[in-house]
Amino acid sequence: MFRLFATAIAAVTLTLPAFAQDSAAPEPRSWESRGQVTVNGTRIRYTATAGETFLRDEDGNATAAIFATSYIADGTNDPRTRPVAFVFNGGPGSASLWLHMGVFGPQRLVLPDVGDDGAAPFDMVENTQSILDVADLVFVDPVGTGWSRALGDSEGSEFWGVNEDGESLAQFIRIWLSEHQRWNSPKYLLGESYGTLRIGSLLNELEGGYTDVAINGVALISTVLDFRFDDTSDGNDIGYVGLMPGYAATAWYHGKVDRSDWNNDLQAFLADAREFAIEDYMPALMRGVSLDPARETEVISRLAAFTGLSETFLHRANMRVSLQRFMRELRRDEGLSVGRLDSRYSGVEVDGVGDTPETDPSFYGIDASFTASMLDYFGRTLGVDITEYYSTIGGVGGWNWDAGSSGNNNYINVAPWIARAMRQNSDLEVLVQQGYYDLATPFFAAELMFNQPGFVQDRVHFRYYEAGHMMYIHQPSLAAMTADVRALIAD
Repeated sequence: MFRLFATAIAAVTLTLPAFAQDSAAPEPRSWESRGQVTVNGTRIRYTATAGETFLRDEDGNATAAIFATSYIADGTNDPRTRPVAFVFNGGPGSASLWLHMGVFGPQRLVLPDVGDDGAAPFDMVENTQSILDVADLVFVDPVGTGWSRALGDSEGSEFWGVNEDGESLAQFIRIWLSEHQRWNSPKYLLGESYGTLRIGSLLNELEGGYTDVAINGVALISTVLDFRFDDTSDGNDIGYVGLMPGYAATAWYHGKVDRSDWNNDLQAFLADAREFAIEDYMPALMRGVSLDPARETEVISRLAAFTGLSETFLHRANMRVSLQRFMRELRRDEGLSVGRLDSRYSGVEVDGVGDTPETDPSFYGIDASFTASMLDYFGRTLGVDITEYYSTIGGVGGWNWDAGSSGNNNYINVAPWIARAMRQNSDLEVLVQQGYYDLATPFFAAELMFNQPGFVQDRVHFRYYEAGHMMYIHQPSLAAMTADVRALIAD
């Protein structure tokens, strides 16, 4: 059993029946409770509502149930003075439990840094890093995740796509704002991983054309908006460039580079890695087989110094090392692989000659604890009485990646939608939060993407953390990233 330390008032009220008399026409289920948490030295008392919102078609028929958990602080009479933040995870196909229990919610799961989470019991504490002091919070599970599901004659696949997902969640946001009379509140979108791409799609739905919801700010946590910059499919050399400084950071962490060459200064090392990636590595890749052999030898030597990989291996790979091969090769001589989501993690490899890792050690190091803590919290603290299967991640399939481009063979890119929203909304601020050891959504790939024309650069704010994709597992990074989100909203 979990050890729960956050305060929650015991009374829990089921505000709506689980189902109407006609089982073919269910009613939204909702549970309301009271709680409190100390954040920034202030005791915040709030109402928590966990439940379903029905999406409907033009004829009023329910098409989907979106399960969300809302926290609304006491004491706000004027909605103009109280922001609201909508929070999403990624996948696609992931529920919002990671940001809910790991970062922003009133209770937080405590995990060892760079260590396996093992098995229950897991510890939860009152989350003094929550941002409930500056904003009400709405954690949203898209259709097919958590307990969110299609209804009636609708199929889950109708909601599974870049545009389809954005349309359904935009409808949810409009319904929530109307039901809570919060149309004139400052509004923020906080998303992680695919959740950052989801924010691009949402801005297209909410702000594009003649739509009606202007957003004050977005936090892009572990950003992926334009897949060109980290995809190493055949013919896309820019993906290797986007990954390379992340490889360098990983090699630094695992002691595979000579730190003395940079006076043990990670920032100086990464600055040089970035410069090398743009000025030397990318031109060498672009020249292909026409690259002068002497120049190739020089570039490979420097690439080895940055990435910790042998010159022989880099030569045989034509200087193009995919993520899976890097994960396997860096610590091969130790019988280990490194993580994808967080390359600080290491996993034991039984096959000493394989070119890909058995799995991602930074995912199996955290997976069980988040699901267990989320469901325990729903049941014992929020009083949610649901025994149906809760889909943490992986419950969707057949995702439609066509985001209105000229064909399905294009790289997904929603960055122009964010750039357009910034140009057309002078209040929209963009916070980009990247972990140095995140190889799933590399920090340099995000930099390359935001260097493209169209963005309002003085409203794009990069922040970096010495952690991975879920940087909040690293306690110093948790404190820093929540402070950065708080500043985005409070300022």
